[in-house]
Amino acid sequence: MTGSPQSDGRLSEVKFLTVAEVATVMRVSKMTVYRLVHSGELTAVRVGRSFRVPEHAVHEYLRGAFQESA
Repeated sequence: MTGSPQSDGRLSEVKFLTVAEVATVMRVSKMTVYRLVHSGELTAVRVGRSFRVPEHAVHEYLRGAFQESA
């Protein structure tokens, strides 16, 4: 499966985080991250039996949560 060089270039720039790394960034438990992923509130990609979360998705989620509380 091949895409255009432009889409491949952008994808290679995406930094993926593990659930543990996301939990550390957000200062929550890994279970909270799993709940967010399973509910669809946090975008993630399944790789085998684990999940990888694009770093920008974490920032977008936190930005949205911050704006809701303000």
